[in-house]
Amino acid sequence: MRKILFIAACTCYFFAQAQIQPVQLRCEYLVQPIGIDAFNPRLTWQLQDDRYAAVQQSYRIIVGTDSMAVANGNGAVWDSKETQGDDMLAVYRGTGLKPFTRYFWRVEIRDKDNELRRSDVAAFETGMMAFQNNWKGYWIGDGHTTSGNGINVKPAPYFRKEFQTAKRIRSARAYIAAAGLYELYINGSRIGDHRLDPMYTHFDRRTLYVTYDVTSSLQNGKNAVGVLLGNGWYNLQSTAVWFFDRAPWRDRPQFCLDLRITYDDGTTETIKSDRDWKTTLSPVIFNSIYTGEHYDARLEQPGWNSVGFDDSKWKNAVYRQAPSQHIVAQALHPIRNVDKIPAKTFKKITNQRYIYDLGRNISGVSQLRVKGEAGTTLRIVHSEILRKGDSIDIRNIAEHYRPSDDSDPFSTDIFILSGKGEEEFMPRFNYKGFQYVEVTSDKPVELTANSLIGWFMHSDMPSVGSVETSNPTINKLWFAANNSYLANMFGYPTDCPHREKNGWTGDGNYAVDLGLYNFDGITIYEKWLADHKDEQQPNGLIPNIIPTSGWGLDWATGPDWTGSVAIIPWAVYEFYGDSRLLLTMYDNIRRYVNWLDGLYPDGLCNQGLGDWVPVKSKTPQMFTTTVYYYRVVSILAKTAKLFNRTDDYEHYSALAEKIRNAFNDKYLNRETAIYHDGNQTEMSTTLLWGLVPDDLRQKVVDNLAKRVIADDSHIDVGLLGSKAIFHTLSENGYPDLAYTVAAQETYPSLGYMIVKDNATTLYEDWYAIGDRRESSLNHIMFGEISAWFYKALGGIRINPEYPGFAKFLLQPQFVEKLNSANVSHDSPRGKIVSHWERVKKNSIKYQVVVPPNSAANLTLPKGYKLKKAVLASGEKVDLALSNGGYELVAGNYNLEITR
Repeated sequence: MRKILFIAACTCYFFAQAQIQPVQLRCEYLVQPIGIDAFNPRLTWQLQDDRYAAVQQSYRIIVGTDSMAVANGNGAVWDSKETQGDDMLAVYRGTGLKPFTRYFWRVEIRDKDNELRRSDVAAFETGMMAFQNNWKGYWIGDGHTTSGNGINVKPAPYFRKEFQTAKRIRSARAYIAAAGLYELYINGSRIGDHRLDPMYTHFDRRTLYVTYDVTSSLQNGKNAVGVLLGNGWYNLQSTAVWFFDRAPWRDRPQFCLDLRITYDDGTTETIKSDRDWKTTLSPVIFNSIYTGEHYDARLEQPGWNSVGFDDSKWKNAVYRQAPSQHIVAQALHPIRNVDKIPAKTFKKITNQRYIYDLGRNISGVSQLRVKGEAGTTLRIVHSEILRKGDSIDIRNIAEHYRPSDDSDPFSTDIFILSGKGEEEFMPRFNYKGFQYVEVTSDKPVELTANSLIGWFMHSDMPSVGSVETSNPTINKLWFAANNSYLANMFGYPTDCPHREKNGWTGDGNYAVDLGLYNFDGITIYEKWLADHKDEQQPNGLIPNIIPTSGWGLDWATGPDWTGSVAIIPWAVYEFYGDSRLLLTMYDNIRRYVNWLDGLYPDGLCNQGLGDWVPVKSKTPQMFTTTVYYYRVVSILAKTAKLFNRTDDYEHYSALAEKIRNAFNDKYLNRETAIYHDGNQTEMSTTLLWGLVPDDLRQKVVDNLAKRVIADDSHIDVGLLGSKAIFHTLSENGYPDLAYTVAAQETYPSLGYMIVKDNATTLYEDWYAIGDRRESSLNHIMFGEISAWFYKALGGIRINPEYPGFAKFLLQPQFVEKLNSANVSHDSPRGKIVSHWERVKKNSIKYQVVVPPNSAANLTLPKGYKLKKAVLASGEKVDLALSNGGYELVAGNYNLEITR
């Protein structure tokens, strides 16, 4: 029987396993990134070691500019020296990084046997390093300026330049910043696979640039570079209630480009944007990221981005003022066409009208192939709803659109054929939310089921989680929640991919746990919190949509929504064990809390949106906003303690206690242990966020359970309650009741959307099925249930004392109405698996994987006990009890559990 370690059997087991070494090397959470601006980039890795009790005892990082020297253990730029400990995140502390430089790095670790294990060599490459004077190019446009009513010019502009390289090329990088959107071409080919670059920001405060390796795209001798610009959010020509057409930054799109070429002899040359570039209007005759894109193929100019094209009729570009003085690298997972979705069903209504059903609701674009006469105009309408009689209905997604005429139809692309054989159209500068596509034509065309496909577009974050249970409805709910989350990730989290596309701070912060259990989202969240910095007012106020052109500064700016400034950095810290975002945002959180404290000195906050779209029971706005006020201040106090800011810790701890006392004085009936009216939102939010006095906690929990049962074990919450209800029940002795509510398939429930409507995304409200006219069918705000699957069914929970899953908690709930749950999460330490199956009524087979260099504390549900523990190798192991649970070191376990 094993007590702690075994050697002989482990050695035998090792030879069948992969090589033991550090793997998954990342710089700034990206693989081999180029064009980063970080002066002290973060370097992370994992340990590949399948042996029992695998740990890292120490590490050493080597960084240099010579890959061979680094491979041989020589770091001319930085050698961290051997550092004791199991940390798998290190911050670069070497000599100052230079712009435009490729750095190589590797990690050496000492394993559990003190053996030295080396990683392969990885690389990262710096860009402009945020030094504006490193740019050689000028900001240029096509001459249509705001003063000349250029913002209303509809066709998108082309730009081109030819140049010659006289020497052999070693490497080449293109650095391009844009106000608006762009596509970059070299020698006739599009560069990269990103969509909608650069990401949306408050353009006159921060502008992003993107770096491409274009070495293989260049040729000795003559070359041509081309740029097509789109409006994006910089020049929104569509009109809606959000007033983005009145944005203070609004102008005709422009760009700045440096094409930096390094020759074999070590010299460099920069081909830059200037007024020698030529420009003209393109076949993209209208583009709106909000509504659609119009393309006239008759206006195409073949070869416009290639060498030898006759641009004598084009005019010279003009210099433009830079949109901002803060031009920084876009260091995140980009938007891509991720999934190709063929039509599930296809129907020909007439030879001028066709209906396609993709079978699932997505964000993205459709791609059409068609033949027809020159001048034939096709209208491609995208919707979430197909009514009886094959009627496309966009009323629910066009709710906030305020068109001035009929030239810009909502959720509609227009394609005018050239008549030159089979033609293809896919929008470049737009995306939509849809399941159905209607193609109509003013002349007969012949389409087939294969003529149209959908592309699911979103920020292409790696997947890090999976959930599969014995209940198909739960599995579909997990898929729908994730589908909605991805459909609302476009370099910032949005509420919906069609009607608004706004970065609502509430939707973003409510979905962060769902996001981080399922996806590697840190790069997107760090970008969005930089947007928070840009948008925060001097007095501390934060608008409720970010980025914003100014809308949302005077409404619903309370902590239930804009508490995202604290909630998201704290979640990132807990999931990744990385405090940089918290530190970066510390002053912003403090200013925000001070602003609220000044407005509400008694501790009761009445600024916010409240429990949005409740089923039936309504909670006072002051109730829920004060709950979130307490939560935000508590996060600030914990953050102050983390950074050893003692005065702040004491001050904000006292403020949190004042809020808690004021709240309980107003809303808690101590005799009955009921908050206010005792509805599900009121009882669950107070419990989850820690406002309930310790001596009344169990009574409040029991009263919540009674209320849920009185509600026929169905959900009766709004948005804020949906974040809390499942966790509160399962964490306080009522996991079976929580599951019963989560798995309901009758109204009101999330499962009702799945069963009744075959939903593949989550809806905006509980009534969407009955009356969809005003409701989006693709909203992420009720998606917290996906995180609950991980925390409750899988029991995979963060240990707050050991963020980043250095040590984590396993608290699976073997709920009676479920026969199995297979849940996994790829943590910063590696893959965690929690897979249980009921083999008999009182017997559970439970597989657990604890990744290398990590450990778990396993707590079994009340009444269950551990009968037997065996490693995947077949060897028995004794598990020690500690703090009420079993201590599990790294390993692959098969457990027998009974009650």
